[in-house]
This record gives sequence, C-alpha cells and structure tokens, in this order.
Amino acid sequence: MKMSLATIISIVVTAIAFMLLLASFVVIDAGYVGVVKRLGAVQPDYLPEGFHIKTPFIEIVEEFDVRLSKVETEAGASSRDLQVVRTEIAVQYSMTPELMPLTLQKIGTRGVVERTLIAPSIMESVKAITALYTAEQLITRRDEVKAKIQEQINSFLNETLMEKDLAGLLTIANVAITDFDFSAEFNRAIEEKVRAEQEALKAKNEKLRRVTQAEAAAAERTLAADAAAYEIEVESKARAAAIEREAEALEGNPQLIQLRIAEKWDGTLPRFSGGDSIPLINIDGLDKSSR
Repeated sequence: MKMSLATIISIVVTAIAFMLLLASFVVIDAGYVGVVKRLGAVQPDYLPEGFHIKTPFIEIVEEFDVRLSKVETEAGASSRDLQVVRTEIAVQYSMTPELMPLTLQKIGTRGVVERTLIAPSIMESVKAITALYTAEQLITRRDEVKAKIQEQINSFLNETLMEKDLAGLLTIANVAITDFDFSAEFNRAIEEKVRAEQEALKAKNEKLRRVTQAEAAAAERTLAADAAAYEIEVESKARAAAIEREAEALEGNPQLIQLRIAEKWDGTLPRFSGGDSIPLINIDGLDKSSR
C-alpha cells in the first residue's frame, strides 16, 4: 500500500513539530543549575532547578552540580626536619550557583575547576604547612595541621578567585588528612621509639607494683604489731588491776594471806639444818576465813 504525498508531508511535519517541542524546554534536576549558551555566548543568568522554556536550536543549556562534592588528591612535601612526607588529602567543597555562568565563561566546567584550581591549591597548601612541622609533630598535632591546611587552601583560592572576579565561588566545608606516608627509615625509627616507650612503661608499672606490694606488706606487719601490742597492754592492765585488787584484799585480811599460802603449798615440809622446828600454818585461822 503506497502512502500519498500528503500523508508523507504530514508525518514529516509531525516529526519536526515533535522535535521542536522537545528542544523548546529543559528540566533542571535538584542540586543542579543550568547555564544558557545562546549561539555560543554564555548568558549571565543561571537556571535554577525545575522546568524552563528555551529557544530550540538557538539556546543550549549546560547543567552544573552545585551540591557538596569531594576532591581527593596526594601531595608530596618535606617536613621541617627534612623528612619526605606524602599526604593524602580529601577536600569537601560546594559552588555558588549565581557565579556558575561567569565560571563557565572564565574557567570552564566543574571538572576544569577541580583540576586547575582546587587540586593545585591543595598541593601548594600542603607543602607550605608541612614545612612548618617536624615529622613527629605532623602525627601528634594532626588536628592543628589540618586546620592550618584548610586555612591555607581558603587563602589560596580566595586570592586566585578575586583575580578572576569570582570571589565567593567556592566554599570549603571540610579538609581531611586521610593518610601521612613517611619513608621506611622514619617508620622504623618510630617503631623503635614506641617499643622503647612501651618497655619503659612496663618497667615503671612493675616497679610501682612491687612498691605497692611492699607498702601493703609493711602496713600489714604494722597492723599486726599494733594489735599484739594492744593485746599485751590490755592483758597487762588487767593483770595489774587484779594484783592491785588482791593486794588490797590481802592487806586488810591476814587470814586470806594464810589461805593463799595454803593454796600454793605442795604438801612438802621444808627442811632446816641445825634444828627440828617445823613452821606451822594457822589452820584454825584458815578454817575461820573459809567460813
């Protein structure tokens, strides 16, 4: 079945109309802005996210991501004590939407901004700040080093962007030092130092343990001696009190004296040379006292 000329023309016109319709609008996604180029010339106003009408085949819209993004790079530098340090840096940044048309005009796309502006600022900043610290300080004062690198990057970028009338284009949200890589010799020296410090700490703890044990043993001996002395003191006081009471009782009761003598007598009569006299115990007195 052959189509008539009118049918062919109708199909062509419909196709052209459909193409014109598609080319007459653009939808900017969330987190992006559009920069309009009209016959190659960049227009000063950007397109925010959403639906926009444009002139078909005359205007071209380039989209730019203005969300928070990250650049990771590696920079080599020398520390203050001339140790070679390789530093891995991650920088989070965002771009100002209002400046995107001028950025495209003077620098280029976002990828060009990262390669020609952000990455060089990171490398130069790392070199400048690393030279202020020894290799050991780069590790022990990591947060301070990071803050100074971020400050230096901001200073470098602001100076460069002001020269291009693009001040405020970039906002550095965060700088992270992901790794410090030193020479093999320095790493060995650090390991030996750490090992020596651990051994010294172990020896100190062992000495402290022994001193503590000795002090505890001495304290225990002191407590035992104090307890024994107290026991002896109490016993002596009790014995003295008993003797004192008995002395007072004996002093006023002669019969009790005879009773105590009888209690201690073992039944053996004493022997005397040169006489037959036998000492007598007053039994009557004892009987009376016992009653």
